[in-house]
Amino acid sequence: MHESTIGVTSAHGIIPSFYVVPDLSDVWPAIILYMDAPGIREELHNMARRIAGQGYACIVPDLYHRYGTLRFDLPRRSDSMTSVMLAAYRGLTDADINQDTAGLIGYLDSRSEVDSEKMGSIGYCMSGRFVTTAAKCFADRFSCAASMYGTRLVTDEEDSPHLHLQGISAELYYSFGSIDPYTPPDYIAALRTELNSAGLKFEVNVFDGADHGFCFVERSTYNTVASEASWKKVFDLFSRHLK
Repeated sequence: MHESTIGVTSAHGIIPSFYVVPDLSDVWPAIILYMDAPGIREELHNMARRIAGQGYACIVPDLYHRYGTLRFDLPRRSDSMTSVMLAAYRGLTDADINQDTAGLIGYLDSRSEVDSEKMGSIGYCMSGRFVTTAAKCFADRFSCAASMYGTRLVTDEEDSPHLHLQGISAELYYSFGSIDPYTPPDYIAALRTELNSAGLKFEVNVFDGADHGFCFVERSTYNTVASEASWKKVFDLFSRHLK
């Protein structure tokens, strides 16, 4: 396994990113892993390593790079820390992430060990929205995208992603927890309705008894059954389109 911390050039500036690939002597399909609201940490790097272990080049960009360097000490999470985290995450726009994604695609295109003609993505929490909007913006590049308990996919705003799904060519996978307060049943139902209306190829799973953050092993809401079932769905998705 080869891994490194790199700086990816973008229109906004340098994006600090973690990059991992099985080795440099072969060619691997590309996956972009978009972080959740708590930001960059070793837990995300371990998830990228798991993806690379399945035969992919995986990159994890620091989406908070516009603010400088933000790192949250999650075991000591407090109300004030949560306020900063929410402000950072709510300050990001779809256009910001698409700008970052353009830089990431350019970097992956430059790597001789990466086949980036068609790529996949996976996003958690806040980035469940961003993998969806990026799949539309770069419809010619993303062939598959996975959104894990994605927030702000369904909003009352005019730019709500669920209202602008036409044009996506990627197959989409969405997973949610049945007791996640951020993604209640009516939220999931509205997303399903619009995915069907747009004629997209997709799957939505709702896991009984799973709460927000069920994929993260360091979170109190970690749910082994839901997490592993989601990983299987994600790897099946990636394999169908990228191998």
